[in-house]
Amino acid sequence: MTPPSPSTMGAALSRVRQVAAPAVDPIPLDDLDLAILKELIADGRASQRTLATTLRVSAPTIGERMARLERSGVVTGYSAQIDWAAVGFTETVYLSITASEGSDVADMMAQLWEIPEVQDVNMVTGDLDLLVRIRVRDNNHMRALLLDKIWQIPGTQGTSTMTTVAEMPAKAFAHDLIAQLQGINVG
Repeated sequence: MTPPSPSTMGAALSRVRQVAAPAVDPIPLDDLDLAILKELIADGRASQRTLATTLRVSAPTIGERMARLERSGVVTGYSAQIDWAAVGFTETVYLSITASEGSDVADMMAQLWEIPEVQDVNMVTGDLDLLVRIRVRDNNHMRALLLDKIWQIPGTQGTSTMTTVAEMPAKAFAHDLIAQLQGINVG
């Protein structure tokens, strides 16, 4: 197979910026910001009054800080964490996709994003083009998704599915990163 020409590759990738999440510059955070984030990670439903009491600052200070964290995009929302297996979506599937030469990768990404079972769509480097995380009920559900939706997306040249056999329990990822940031701010 001949590698794609630079002009073909440029056309295929020219619209990715339109669908990709924007790059962001890190927002400067002080110790109080980090403490607020740590408390919100532990309990996203904590009131400003509770946070103020816990952190020993005034409620208006907490309100101002939380508003700034939201405006700056550090806090993007508040939501419930759902155990998808408990509601019937027991399988996590990773799907790698290779795009055909000259295909519109941005359009492929946008169409994948519209599929309800798709959790993440990532354009990656290496031998494949896209890596997609999907939640499905079972093998029949995955089969229908591939046949009826994913393989119908123009530009899909090939796919490879990887089903999970075992998963680690949810990691306190955000909590651990905030602790690391607190260590950086101290030093």
